[in-house]
Amino acid sequence: MKEIVIANLSLDFALRIVNIYKYLCKEKSEFVMSKQLLRCGTSIGANIAESEHAQSTADFIAKLYISLKEANETKYWLTLLCKAEYLTVNETESMQKDLRIIIGTLVNTIKKIKQ
Repeated sequence: MKEIVIANLSLDFALRIVNIYKYLCKEKSEFVMSKQLLRCGTSIGANIAESEHAQSTADFIAKLYISLKEANETKYWLTLLCKAEYLTVNETESMQKDLRIIIGTLVNTIKKIKQ
């Protein structure tokens, strides 16, 4: 059940990332950092999707760890884009809130599987 929840959360988050990417390119003419954000922000869900057909428990956990790393990188790019004044504090905080939920769910899922 948690796998379905995290898959849905990460897909919704990826859609938000795609929309922010389009906004940053069209409205702010920012192409470098926004591309990094697009890559890692959508990679979270891609790795979760890959984990659904993992070859083993270890492979499943490894994919979730990759998603966790991508989530942390996404947090970095969001913070940088905010500090560079490409995103507002409110936009950034909203995305960071979603990321905290995703990260917490990933961490809890990994811990439970390891037990």
